[in-house]
Amino acid sequence: MDPVIVVGAGPVGLSLSLALAGHGVPSVLLDEGPGKDEPRPARSVVLHADTAAMAHRLGCTTLRDEGAHFAAWRTMRRRQEASRITFEEQPAPLHLPQHALARGLRDSATTHPLIQLVTDCKLDTLEQDERGITAHTRGSETTWWRGSHLVGCDGARSTVRKLLDIRFPGRTAVERHAVAALRAELPWPGEALLHRNPPAGPEEVTARPLPDGVWRLDWLLPARGDLVTPDALVTLIRDTLAGWCGGTTPPYDLIDTGVHTLHHRLARRWRDGRAFLAGDAAHLLGALGTQGVEEGLRDAENLAWKLAQAWHQGASEALLDSYEDERRTAVAARLRAADQAMPALRGGGGLRTLLPGSTRSAHSLLTDGHLGRGPLGAEPVYAPPVAVREVPTATEPGGPVANVPVTAPDGATVPLRDLLGRGRLLVLLVAPGTGVWDRRHWVGAGLMPRLAAAVSALPVRSELLVADSYPGAPAHTVLLVRPDGHLAATFAGVRPAELYEAADAVRGGAPEAAAAASTTPTAVID
Repeated sequence: MDPVIVVGAGPVGLSLSLALAGHGVPSVLLDEGPGKDEPRPARSVVLHADTAAMAHRLGCTTLRDEGAHFAAWRTMRRRQEASRITFEEQPAPLHLPQHALARGLRDSATTHPLIQLVTDCKLDTLEQDERGITAHTRGSETTWWRGSHLVGCDGARSTVRKLLDIRFPGRTAVERHAVAALRAELPWPGEALLHRNPPAGPEEVTARPLPDGVWRLDWLLPARGDLVTPDALVTLIRDTLAGWCGGTTPPYDLIDTGVHTLHHRLARRWRDGRAFLAGDAAHLLGALGTQGVEEGLRDAENLAWKLAQAWHQGASEALLDSYEDERRTAVAARLRAADQAMPALRGGGGLRTLLPGSTRSAHSLLTDGHLGRGPLGAEPVYAPPVAVREVPTATEPGGPVANVPVTAPDGATVPLRDLLGRGRLLVLLVAPGTGVWDRRHWVGAGLMPRLAAAVSALPVRSELLVADSYPGAPAHTVLLVRPDGHLAATFAGVRPAELYEAADAVRGGAPEAAAAASTTPTAVID
């Protein structure tokens, strides 16, 4: 069968190809550029627990050396500290330059046997038929590519989206930020800061730590204002640092600068037959602390296992449609929350117009966006395809599972999220005591033989795991987990028929008749 064609080799396209490879699916990754990422420390990304775990799972080796976890999140208003949040009970966000994330993913993709990375090629034609999709590129060589499916991860000016004639409506210049990366000693080593109404400068500035004493600073600017000159930016830096350091500007080394204008847009459709959109090609967001790159990584993880199902076993139209249904709905909710919050947080309106009856402060709402919480930032919850919730747990159906230690079939104990992205449903039995007993003593006892037989009969490739406990779940609870880590269903004990029904619903029902495998070569040179 032909590989999946991925257009665009930024973080989202690289993640998608690597995620497909984790599911055993080959891909051709088409890069319009030369295959190198320009170092820009002032352009960085924040990854939360799910996306950081995904990048690690995909083999990104730059997370540890070039990223920094926030030690705390501090909020100030004028000259006073309003709050300080630490991360004892939740993973701290990870902050790293976007070029470092892309380089780590690219290094992993370059060496993977299932990924063909092609540079200096620009897409100019798409053609679909019942058996696959054909793409034409121009560059150093003029080439036709044949794939089972194609995914446009080619950014805000997506050629794929334009060739598919998909509209991209939304709002322009929602926020504008002056940005600087600099090396300095600030009063709160390793802690991120949100400062509203500081004594000098714009109404809001954030500071996020990077390794080696480097900080990224963002100043909120008027959405449509004057150009930021180099002299004006230096004045911003000096005044801001002086305000934080007792009135005197400390020594600093300016590394990189920029002005980022943030837009909010949402493609009307994310699927057209065998072609899909992901990342900035499908959506633009970023105001109020939300993270566009992170949402693109979630697109890739959601789509990869569904394309893998189609590639290996055939997939129903319902399963492929569910990518747009789930991800577009999640991103639309994020954009809607930002639009609702914007008048209160940026226009001076009261919070009552945002959330009637709410007593939450403005800085709490902004903190949600920056820390990946609430409607502005929390991990998405997808509507489960079947309403099976025999046992309530701390995870609502469709939500991301807790990263509990689990015992795999080989007897190894690993975090649950380490086993995602391998093209299998996960069936997790909560069995207290298994954490202290040797596996050979319980693998053939109690519910395990019946559950193992039920798992082996499922219509989708599945893996049986055991956990000593799961938040909110009593003993003998069985959880059905999708390949992307979202909870599909829970059961009280072994229910083979119900488990089968739920697994079938997760795959969208039986696949339509599979088309004959294409014999067209992967690339044909004119």
